[in-house]
Amino acid sequence: MPTKVVLGAQWGDEGKAKIVDYLTADADIVVRFQGGANAGHTVKVGEETYIFHALPVGVLYDNTVCVVGNGVVLDPESLFEEIDELAERGVDVTGRVLVSASAHVVMPYHKALDRAAEESQGAGKIGTTGRGIGPAYRDKVTRTHGVRVMDLLEPSRLRDKLEPAIAASNQVLTAIYGAEPLEAEPIIDLYKTYGERLSPFATDASVYLNQALDDGKLVLFEGAQGTLLDIDHGTYPFVTSSNTTAGGVCTGSGVGPTRIDEVIGVVKAYMTRVGNGPFPTELTGAEGDHIRELGQEYGATTGRPRRCGWFDATIGRMSARTNSLTGLAVTRLDILDTLEKLQVCTAYKRGGETLEEFPADPRVLAECEPVYEEIAGWCEPTTAARTYDELPAGARAYVERLSELSRTPVKMVSVGPERDATIVV
Repeated sequence: MPTKVVLGAQWGDEGKAKIVDYLTADADIVVRFQGGANAGHTVKVGEETYIFHALPVGVLYDNTVCVVGNGVVLDPESLFEEIDELAERGVDVTGRVLVSASAHVVMPYHKALDRAAEESQGAGKIGTTGRGIGPAYRDKVTRTHGVRVMDLLEPSRLRDKLEPAIAASNQVLTAIYGAEPLEAEPIIDLYKTYGERLSPFATDASVYLNQALDDGKLVLFEGAQGTLLDIDHGTYPFVTSSNTTAGGVCTGSGVGPTRIDEVIGVVKAYMTRVGNGPFPTELTGAEGDHIRELGQEYGATTGRPRRCGWFDATIGRMSARTNSLTGLAVTRLDILDTLEKLQVCTAYKRGGETLEEFPADPRVLAECEPVYEEIAGWCEPTTAARTYDELPAGARAYVERLSELSRTPVKMVSVGPERDATIVV
């Protein structure tokens, strides 16, 4: 450190939480800078498993302060459910969680609109989680009905904000989607209560973080989703509603780009994707099912089965370029331990043309076929390895080839869900 970013370099679900949790041992502060409760971050500590949707993963360390930045759309219900569940499990977060007063808030009508819009799309669904994230970001960007944490702290201001927002949402719900309208008073009363409880958490996160950096604190930024789900650089429209790439760190936290020292891109040793959208290396038959079962690839937020496929180095290069990655963390290497042969996509073929870089145009991507390089599997367990040299020679060769093709050095390798099943290269 002193500042390090950990973000997804594929389509999300890469195992970022495991890497963030490991690195938090050396951090003073962990910051979520974008996304919302649509992200599910899973951490295993000893025999305990924790799943976070709203809180930064670093909250499991007693001396770490966790900050929810202004780029997050906050669901207070999810936040307090997690805080209360942690308390029941013996984890006290008192004085260790701060929330940007500028963060926008997910409201019940955002969730209702999200579900109604998705259901109306039929075969054109984008695969939203229904958590209200997209509608909350839409209100933020249109500047008409956005509600921020600071609004929840002022009851009179909150009513002035919510009454027209609920009325406008009800018009859309009833007239366009044929859904039932929402009652305003229960929502206003509930969010007044949330505001009272949020008051001790609310702060100017930009001032807090920059002062902490001036004081020499070690700050770790935790991304949600993945690079290919970025609203600007991902496989649009099958993306999320925020900037999941490294640029989102600065806009979502109020920390300038010259204060970022390292950017670690987390990649699975293979590829997965949840929801709809292009996936050039997807395995749709028994091979994909086999990898899914080996890795138990089911969404932490939705429970949906993840689509599985081979590692795509064109995506590795795109992520390295877009995020200025200083290193890769390769996760779930152990899932491939029993496979005799592996494939890695090195480029795409489109007609008679070879494409070395990931195409931004989804119509071009739809016409691409992956060019594969076959690599021998190692067929030995990796789970006991705790140093890089303890990995089987075939596993090291595979990792080094991923690094070479992605044009980024590998800094970490994960061979299991446990904290100590992490190799620093």
